[in-house]
Amino acid sequence: MHLHNLVLAIAVAIFMQGISWPITTVPKLHQQALNQFIGEMADRHGFDPSQLRDTLSQAEYRPQIIALMSKSRQKKRWDEYRNIFLNPQYISGGLRFWKQNASSLDRARRRYGVPEEMISAIIGIETNYGQQTGRFKVINALTTLAFNYPPRSKLFRTELEQYLLLSRDEEFPLLDLKGSYAGAMGIAQFMPGSYRRYAVDFDRDGHRDLFKNVNDAIGSVANYFTAHGWRSNDPIAAPATVRGSGSTAFSNNNLHLRIRLDRLYEKGISLDGVYPGHREAIPLSLPVKGGQEFWLGFENFYVITRYNHSVYYAMAVYQLSETLRKRFDSFVTPNQ
Repeated sequence: MHLHNLVLAIAVAIFMQGISWPITTVPKLHQQALNQFIGEMADRHGFDPSQLRDTLSQAEYRPQIIALMSKSRQKKRWDEYRNIFLNPQYISGGLRFWKQNASSLDRARRRYGVPEEMISAIIGIETNYGQQTGRFKVINALTTLAFNYPPRSKLFRTELEQYLLLSRDEEFPLLDLKGSYAGAMGIAQFMPGSYRRYAVDFDRDGHRDLFKNVNDAIGSVANYFTAHGWRSNDPIAAPATVRGSGSTAFSNNNLHLRIRLDRLYEKGISLDGVYPGHREAIPLSLPVKGGQEFWLGFENFYVITRYNHSVYYAMAVYQLSETLRKRFDSFVTPNQ
């Protein structure tokens, strides 16, 4: 076999078997992007080019990460997604987490205005209350996506930049830390940029540790919500009853669309409870078996989507938080 064809065949075989290889052996086009990135890090942040090249040469390309990024775009029905998190395991786990961390959660609520059940639900859905924080090395995830995933390479190069700065600032072992396939880290699953901007040293021990310190994770989630506009004691979402032509307002789940409630009332849309007509809401339509659920999301619902832009995610967080609050207030002992 011709040498060129032999090399190509070996490369294809490695890819198909899921075996990793150093980032120094990625295709030439990606090597050029890597070289440019190293130069930018040296110019903007004073990194030593040779040291950074040596560090990044130890990162490994993971085709599984590309596959998972593509798979994550596949859609479920809302009721299928909801059942992943609104189940006895997550509810009892959330009540245990709340009771075990009641003091820290209470302090976060008083300082940031974000209730205990919301912080608990976020951490529950992100990492099953800190039990599942990710199995991919963050450096592998970010380099794979930064240099081998064109649809979002710009975003992940920025996150790789932030990760290198974070590791330098916090003296993290950047080659060893593990997280999600997208590079989210720790109990609260912060991306590196969010870690640098919003993580707090909530227990004042001199470190912002979202990997092992649940107190820092609790405070950081609350700080993130407040920074993105959380309104203490405001509603989050409400189920809507839709009649006639009113369903046209619920056609696209546009998170940037705001409609005054009085306009929706005029279309025959009604809500349980009393809400002033001048309040604005986001119309939401969630597919379930046999039809649709209609909801109105208020500004705090939008804030939840700043953590994860998925409407399903935000609704699951909201409904889990509501369930935790009701169960906690009724003093039901969680399953042990």
